[in-house]
Amino acid sequence: MGIKNLATSSAPTLPDKIRTLIDRTVGSSPSRVAISAFLLVIIFFSLMLYTPLASRNGQSIEFHHAVFTATSAVTVTGLTTVPTGVQWSFFGQLMILLAFQVGGLGTLTMTSLLAIAVGRKMGLRSKMIAQEAMNIGRLGEVGSILRTVAVTSISLEATIAVILTPRFWLLGESFWEGVWHGIFYAVSAFNNAGFTPHTDGIVPYGHDLWILLPLCLGVFVGALGFPVILTLQRNLWHFKLWNLTTKLTLIGTTSLLFVGMFAWGFFEWNNPATIGAENIGDKTLHAFFASMMTRSGGFNLVDMSQINPITLLLTDVLMFIGGGSASTAGGVKITTFCVVLLAILAEARGDQHVIAFTRTIPDSVLRIAISVISMSTLFIFLGCAALVYITDESFDRVLFEVISAYATCGLSVGLSAELPPAGTYILALLMFVGRIGTNTVATGLALRSRRRLYKYPEERPIIG
Repeated sequence: MGIKNLATSSAPTLPDKIRTLIDRTVGSSPSRVAISAFLLVIIFFSLMLYTPLASRNGQSIEFHHAVFTATSAVTVTGLTTVPTGVQWSFFGQLMILLAFQVGGLGTLTMTSLLAIAVGRKMGLRSKMIAQEAMNIGRLGEVGSILRTVAVTSISLEATIAVILTPRFWLLGESFWEGVWHGIFYAVSAFNNAGFTPHTDGIVPYGHDLWILLPLCLGVFVGALGFPVILTLQRNLWHFKLWNLTTKLTLIGTTSLLFVGMFAWGFFEWNNPATIGAENIGDKTLHAFFASMMTRSGGFNLVDMSQINPITLLLTDVLMFIGGGSASTAGGVKITTFCVVLLAILAEARGDQHVIAFTRTIPDSVLRIAISVISMSTLFIFLGCAALVYITDESFDRVLFEVISAYATCGLSVGLSAELPPAGTYILALLMFVGRIGTNTVATGLALRSRRRLYKYPEERPIIG
């Protein structure tokens, strides 16, 4: 009898089998866990937005609109097929806010944060999940970066909300309406989501520095990346102690910000449909704001369908580059762009190695950067081909919308709202791939390292 009880108690139960399966899956492929978690979150918020409670009119919206909006929110893109302030009730807007808060910080990262909040130590499995979700180079940095994520996000979002709320009161909004709008814009800005709860967005506030500057601050900090923020917190005034990622991110970000500001302002200076009628100060403000938002912020002060074709092309390039690694921004990331640019300069000078700030960048990093850019270009090409095939839209509009979706920027020329259901699903897929794709590809390539015990003879093919 005792032996029978012992055998019965030693048999694995269903929870044990499930736990074993999860452990095996996480250990073999953290990327698969990250992708699955994002999919589950998108499905959950799609169902929430599909309920009648989420719509102002009390009726369920068409399902493709719910899926598109949920995907756009979780991937912190900001593209919409229906006006946020018109279609969605308070419950619907709350679901959208929660979606881009979860998506901005990362589903699995937030799970790890909750574990830390209740006093649990992170095990190796939890660190591996967080490392994959945030593209962290060294496993030992996971705990520090997670604490940085919590402190930075909560403090900055709260600060921006406190700044914006009184302004909305002064503009005639009620107490609770001003509080809600302050919180919504604060979370949307820091997570580079680009969603606005007002029916006409932030266009009416195009001259209001009280609103525009906090939004710029939230977008800028959110797009830096948490590893960079952690480095700045430790060694803000010691440039020599900054790692290469921090140096490339800050120098690249500020350079593109001012180059984009000058170019955008120059191209739109006399455009009567955008800033042509403004004074010099407001033109400069619009150019600065546009340059800040084109690399992932998603807010706009002018009708993007009215800007000049050359400005559309400039915006395409800035959106494609995006923000910092392990940040709430999208794109191929500024460090990827900088590594490829440095490689081109090194080749032009005849250098044998790619060097930046007295550091040699490994060839493996260069190959990963080229792979990320090449695969991103391929996805954008396929997305454009699919939309051109099913619509009669001009290529420049399609290209803009596709890059905005893949780079999770959120700027739009109005094409998203005009697409048939098949087109919205294509853009939703691009947003999903763009949000998790580059990180997954980069991490996967970095982990796929094998050594050969032999080397084939070299032969140089003709290039060019």
